Amino acid sequence: MSKVNSDAMRTNRRRFLASSGLAAAGILSVPAVVRAETRWRWRMATSWPRNLPGPGVSAQRLADRIGAASGGRLVIDVFAAGEIVPAFEVFDAVAGGVVEMAHTAAFYWQGKMPAAVFFTSVPFGLGPIEHLAWIEIGGGQALWDELYAPSGVRAFLAGNTGPSMGGWFRRAIGSPDDLNGLRIRVQGLGGEVFRRLGATPVTLPPGEIATSLSTGAIDAVEFLAPSSDLALGLHRATQLYYAPGFNKPNGAGECLVSLKAWNDLTDDLRAIVRDACRAEHAEALADAARLNGEALKVLVERHGVRTPLFPKPVLDAAREAAGDILANIAATSPLAGRIARSYAAAQESGRAWAGLAAGMAAALATH
Repeated sequence: MSKVNSDAMRTNRRRFLASSGLAAAGILSVPAVVRAETRWRWRMATSWPRNLPGPGVSAQRLADRIGAASGGRLVIDVFAAGEIVPAFEVFDAVAGGVVEMAHTAAFYWQGKMPAAVFFTSVPFGLGPIEHLAWIEIGGGQALWDELYAPSGVRAFLAGNTGPSMGGWFRRAIGSPDDLNGLRIRVQGLGGEVFRRLGATPVTLPPGEIATSLSTGAIDAVEFLAPSSDLALGLHRATQLYYAPGFNKPNGAGECLVSLKAWNDLTDDLRAIVRDACRAEHAEALADAARLNGEALKVLVERHGVRTPLFPKPVLDAAREAAGDILANIAATSPLAGRIARSYAAAQESGRAWAGLAAGMAAALATH
């Protein structure tokens, strides 16, 4: 056989294998290429109005980050509160497989898992940086995973609105007695704190807050911080904007992911989701510092909003009530007890530096 004929036969054989589909069946396999072309499309339900400054922006930006970092292999479609499920049902939607992902806040689940509040904020608790340290390197993430695992859900920090304000009040608060009978929209453990101080906590999704305050259906609102509160128009109902936000010294948001959907991803895509959540948490906190400063200036200078401090007797009474509430949560289950003790240890170990750092920042701001 001539060399020319031999070469021709080899060429024809390669063409036959390619055209017959045997390569796709594994004879001439390219598994790395096939795997790289696999694509996923997830739905993200959120607890926020679309693009609400702070958490709403975080939700969309997180989805965009994941899509860009994955080269379009994992695309996230974002849905505002109510578009698939109501704001306070996104956890169940992820757990039940209705959606693969959600963006929300852990304290919304305190009714079914009392210790969930530690992963957003508790009254007089950790600030944003201290909370991040607890989650990332202080054992908090492992406890969070353990808490949500029975529901088939895992969570990551994925946004932070910073410390909250104390809230908008239609009448002045001069003492704990002024809270008696007051109807306040409040989330997290702050609701129980206000209840113990004589107020009536009310649960409302963000999209219904402004109307309820304006019509007098409620007397006060604790939501987030100036940028989000300005966007909701809460200043149109009252100019009394109290501080400090003892209810929520931290504004951590969470990304919920179905464990089934998570386990279906490749290792590199799981890494992309984790890193995107971390990046969004950092950018959101930076955004909060900038936007809240700008929004507070607008509220005060353009809309005449006043920012009085809660009187010390109110804060003292709230702190005592919060201590009792946290102790009760710790007693609800062995896991809740471990979470509460881990959180308290993180707070105690960082208390001296956090206080000194805050004092230094305040001193520098006045000079």
